Amino acid sequence: MKQQKIRGLHRDLGYFYIGLIISFAFSGILMNHRDSWHPEKYTVETKNIVVKLPPEELISEKYAESLGKEHGIDDKIRRHSIKKGTLKISFENHDVEIDMKTGKGEIVAFKKTPIISHAMKLHKNTSEWWIYYSDIFGISLIVIAVTGALMIPYGKFTFKKRGWKLAIAGIVFPLLFLFLLS
Repeated sequence: MKQQKIRGLHRDLGYFYIGLIISFAFSGILMNHRDSWHPEKYTVETKNIVVKLPPEELISEKYAESLGKEHGIDDKIRRHSIKKGTLKISFENHDVEIDMKTGKGEIVAFKKTPIISHAMKLHKNTSEWWIYYSDIFGISLIVIAVTGALMIPYGKFTFKKRGWKLAIAGIVFPLLFLFLLS
């Protein structure tokens, strides 16, 4: 491939995907910290409650939904679970946590954070067309990486003289984290 075509392809794909690259990078950073901070939503109101819960085996999705309605929650239920003695119910705009022994808990009402919640949806979206578009994006990122490596044909900064060392380091570094931290 001629040098001008390589540079042109690299440039044009970079321009075309700049918004998506930034969105994915931004939402990826936020996703990394979702266990300690919920960037997708912000709390509007927190309300303490005390309820008398039935035995654990009687707590179903239907029960969780009716409990929410009793406490003024009318949005759609997403899931419920009991972990470490705590009943957790997730609704579209509310989270409920109740201690199974004491019946004490809280209802947190929240709203989606503009822009951030939309960007994070990119990482979670599973619609068929988005999957195909993401596959094309992934292939384009490979093309951007390869054309970037081939853009400088001669001199001391070519892929052959210097770039391959950085490329290997860029492959080894995440592999170390993968093997050491899992």
